[in-house]
Amino acid sequence: MRGAAYVALGLLGVLGVLAGLAGSVLQGAWFPFGLLLALGGAGALFWGGALATRTRLGAGVPAGGWAVAVLLLTISRPQGDFIFAAGAGSYLFLLGGMGLAAACATMAPADRPLFAVPEAHSRS
Repeated sequence: MRGAAYVALGLLGVLGVLAGLAGSVLQGAWFPFGLLLALGGAGALFWGGALATRTRLGAGVPAGGWAVAVLLLTISRPQGDFIFAAGAGSYLFLLGGMGLAAACATMAPADRPLFAVPEAHSRS
């Protein structure tokens, strides 16, 4: 990998953390539309990272950043503050995001065109 690839992966990791933070707040604030928006944004980031880098790592790095941010927010504090309530929306966000990450990493295009069109052969 070249230096630009490392920079792109680092940027995708930071975007994954930000998507996890924003999605955690959004999914609880506007249920059910916030949940759909948060999962849609996370899925778009994971799939966009895979397409931009043409590797599975492009989907895995933002997914890892997302997972770290979300899992750190599940820890309750001694003061009793928490981000995730014990409800269906929180569990759907956690499991749905992990499922999207796995799906995007599995289907990531690797060194091939996304939409392969066969070359036309001349009839000479």
